[in-house]
Amino acid sequence: MDALVHALRPLALPPTAPGWNHADMAELLGHSRRQSAAVLVGLREGPQPRLVLTRRTDHLQAHAGQVAFPGGRCDPDDADAVSTALRESEEEIGLDRAMVTPLGFLDCFETISGYCITPVVARVAAEAQLYPAPDEVAEVFEVPLAFFLDPSNLRRYTMEFRGKQRPMVEFLHGGHRIWGATAAMLLNLLQRMGYA
Repeated sequence: MDALVHALRPLALPPTAPGWNHADMAELLGHSRRQSAAVLVGLREGPQPRLVLTRRTDHLQAHAGQVAFPGGRCDPDDADAVSTALRESEEEIGLDRAMVTPLGFLDCFETISGYCITPVVARVAAEAQLYPAPDEVAEVFEVPLAFFLDPSNLRRYTMEFRGKQRPMVEFLHGGHRIWGATAAMLLNLLQRMGYA
């Protein structure tokens, strides 16, 4: 866990837009302003730290059925990205913010849907109870951090999008396909830790 904390941007210096993938997104979306969002990259404490992930319900308009970190759009009432990530985690998976200790940030990431996401990395207490909000989240599950740190579990592939070939990454664990923005943010974590 110490190596992970040292790899993060400190809480006192949150990242700002543009995202680390801005050049790629600018080709697809231009340079228009992205909407601000934040996600919680939560690590449940224990002998084997585990990342908390969700699978979105199948009826959502955007990203239905996909694996994601809890999080969403920044509200005007949110003080900062940490506030957004904590509020969204409470709404989506019932995570009591008193059970969360923010540790730092990954780099901002821009999505094809026009968001610039700030990933907030935090420690989640071992005893924290998680309950999926049924209208948004089909399932909450956890994956050992060690799984992501094993280079053999990182799969690279190419996807065609709007006539362009885009390099992508994914992880397959326990019947879940972790890809898209979530996998890209995990790749950023691995790069910052020196694993990719």
